[in-house]
Amino acid sequence: MRLIECVPNFSEGADLDIIDKITNKISSIKNIELLDVDPGKDTNRTVVTFIGPPEDVIEAAFQGIKIAATLIDMKKHSGEHPRMGATDVCPLIPISEVSMDECIAYSKKLAKKVAKELSIPVYLYEESAANKYRKNLSDIRKGEYEGFEEKIKSQEWTPDYGDAIFNIRSGVTAIGARNF
Repeated sequence: MRLIECVPNFSEGADLDIIDKITNKISSIKNIELLDVDPGKDTNRTVVTFIGPPEDVIEAAFQGIKIAATLIDMKKHSGEHPRMGATDVCPLIPISEVSMDECIAYSKKLAKKVAKELSIPVYLYEESAANKYRKNLSDIRKGEYEGFEEKIKSQEWTPDYGDAIFNIRSGVTAIGARNF
């Protein structure tokens, strides 16, 4: 069976109602199995882990990013963990009968949809990165949410998908393919 794991990190770790709305939306997609939900109050971040067939994982990830964008206002966010968006990062991990190259293609499909339909600028990272200096997530995150309004205007940090216009409510998101 073809399986991908997805581990999005959402910038909310205290409000269980918001976390439940996000995870309920993800788990409502057919063939998706929610494996773990790990909220952190101090970091104000929740790491969600789910698995399923590639197309269903892409839809579940998109729906999670979409609802997070409506529920999390980054202008009001604070926490100990570095962050740059309502959905800070969304990695895809090949698990069974899916190659890394396929995961890269799926990450680009998701990134394009997020940018086009939600107006959230997206940076590709890890194995999906087109530029070496964007491979490491901490390099992309440098300056965090507060610094991205200026950072996104520089030619070096033009998003891989979406316009170079900072989304003040949702910030920016990093999407990519990586190993376990």
